[in-house]
Amino acid sequence: MKTVFADMHIHVGRTESGLPVKITASRSLTFDNILREAAQRKGIDLIGIIDAHSPPVQEEMARGLAEGRYQECAGGGIRFESTTVIPGAEIEVKREGQGAAHLLAYFPHLEAIRQFTLFLSRYVRNPQLSTQRFHGPVEALEDQVTALGGLLVPAHVFTPFKSVYGSAADRLSQVFRPDKLAAVELGLSADTTMADRIGELHPFTFVTNSDAHSLPKIGREYHALTVMEASFDEWKKALLRQEGRRVKANYGLDPKLGKYHRSRCADCNKGLQQPAGKRCPHCGGHVVKGVMDRIEEISDSSVGSPTHRPPYIHQVPLEFIPKLGPKTLDRLVERFGSEMNILHRVSLEEIAAVTHERIAHHIGLARTGQLSMEAGGGGVYGRVRTSRQ
Repeated sequence: MKTVFADMHIHVGRTESGLPVKITASRSLTFDNILREAAQRKGIDLIGIIDAHSPPVQEEMARGLAEGRYQECAGGGIRFESTTVIPGAEIEVKREGQGAAHLLAYFPHLEAIRQFTLFLSRYVRNPQLSTQRFHGPVEALEDQVTALGGLLVPAHVFTPFKSVYGSAADRLSQVFRPDKLAAVELGLSADTTMADRIGELHPFTFVTNSDAHSLPKIGREYHALTVMEASFDEWKKALLRQEGRRVKANYGLDPKLGKYHRSRCADCNKGLQQPAGKRCPHCGGHVVKGVMDRIEEISDSSVGSPTHRPPYIHQVPLEFIPKLGPKTLDRLVERFGSEMNILHRVSLEEIAAVTHERIAHHIGLARTGQLSMEAGGGGVYGRVRTSRQ
């Protein structure tokens, strides 16, 4: 067994020819660029590209395999250098009388997700684009993914927009059949302690992923796995906690840094605690309910986390570290090989020698959860307060 790092929610912005896939994502997020960023800069072993349902993206995958730049793994996935990619899709579902929720589907091989695209094209308006609304029974979607050997994971389940608890329902079981789900993705504004206040989530493994819309955001949240190798089959066993495989740790933003942690008025930008309605008491504007307040509203458990739950480690991405700009980060990556090495393995003395003691000091505080932060909300990320050494 070994430890591998996984980030299973990364978008494709454009194809290599410039066709749009995730319109709100960076144009530099092509399939090949994502793999190179994950393997050569981030040091992430297993990634999920969740716009691999797009036919032109599948053409790029097939071309890379034919040219020998990528290799299919026997255990599922496509390998590039030290990184394995699991092809997936993000789909928007909506039951009658509910708001919309996003769902992630993952598949072991290119052929499986090609078959899924054929199925999906009957229920979505443009299968080339990311996160399309599924105009069909949710049960049909669940059954098709299962039949193709895939896995289903509800996405960013507390986000105020397009999520199970944030916009669809009070209970996961009102949207999906729980026995069809392999795990639950928490999202940037919640952690294990918060999520486990909802009893129906206790049986599930939690995953923490970046939901990256640009190359620098890859790996801002991730999870560590105890597995034999980075592959679909091993990831599946880890999610289901089979044969000694497991999620070893969740690494995520301190929820305070998430842009939807606390409630905030979208118009006057005032922070609100436990808002009574959808309108701001200060200006009458629209209130974006924060994850913390939503969980307080629907929580039904006070027993803490189940025994199978791994530690949740509050991770501050390097881009949040005060005074650590892009050029300095480039020097660190060039010297130490990857961002995972800088976050987890390199000594603070070595970091200080390449940058200076103040940056090393803040990275040390980040590693031990001692950075001071201002909470985010209403679509605005929280921020790290600078401190004196």
